[in-house]
Amino acid sequence: MLSVNAISKRAAAGPGPSRNPERTQERILQAAFKEFAGQGFAGARVDRIARRAGINKRMLYHYFGDKESLFREVLRRKMTERKAWGDITPDDPAESLPYWFELACRDMDWIRMLEWEALQFVEKRLIDEDRRRDAIGGAVERIRMRQKLGHLSDEFSAKHILLAMISLTWFPLAFPQLTRLITGQSVGDPAFATAQKEFLSRFALAFQDRKLQHQFESRRNGRVKRNSR
Repeated sequence: MLSVNAISKRAAAGPGPSRNPERTQERILQAAFKEFAGQGFAGARVDRIARRAGINKRMLYHYFGDKESLFREVLRRKMTERKAWGDITPDDPAESLPYWFELACRDMDWIRMLEWEALQFVEKRLIDEDRRRDAIGGAVERIRMRQKLGHLSDEFSAKHILLAMISLTWFPLAFPQLTRLITGQSVGDPAFATAQKEFLSRFALAFQDRKLQHQFESRRNGRVKRNSR
């Protein structure tokens, strides 16, 4: 029979090994993503992550080692998710830019985490930088392929197109105070989202092949004429 002291020590040590390791790791990763998005890497605390996940720190360290390893795993998980989204990006930039904006609206914590990283790392080497560079290289290659197929103009480098597309779709959400000052609308206002997607669809002409630009303008002029009757 366990003594009172033995029972107290066991309770203080927290729960034993999880009977469902996959579910426990999933809870940890979700909790860590929220913590890193809210506090950045430097400000994140392992004890808060453990509390949010409903476990003790010992179990967190058992699965992920330390805070940097946990951050690396969160990054890899998000990169895999975002690659899957990127793979189904519409070829037509008039559709892909609004699509990227919608994804950004649904993934605000990812943008916040990157903002924290920009503040805390600046010019320092990033955590898991080599793998992340490879992932971005894959995104650049997808842009090049769309250029070869004639969906995007080849007047610009694929790297600059990718950077421009990310800037256009993420900036208003990353800097909501500037968006409000410039447009007079909150980024959470459905009217702003509608107007921004319409702007992105029309602005996408800058990235289109000239033949596609002509086709798009012809279709749009046809719709305008029908609506004016």
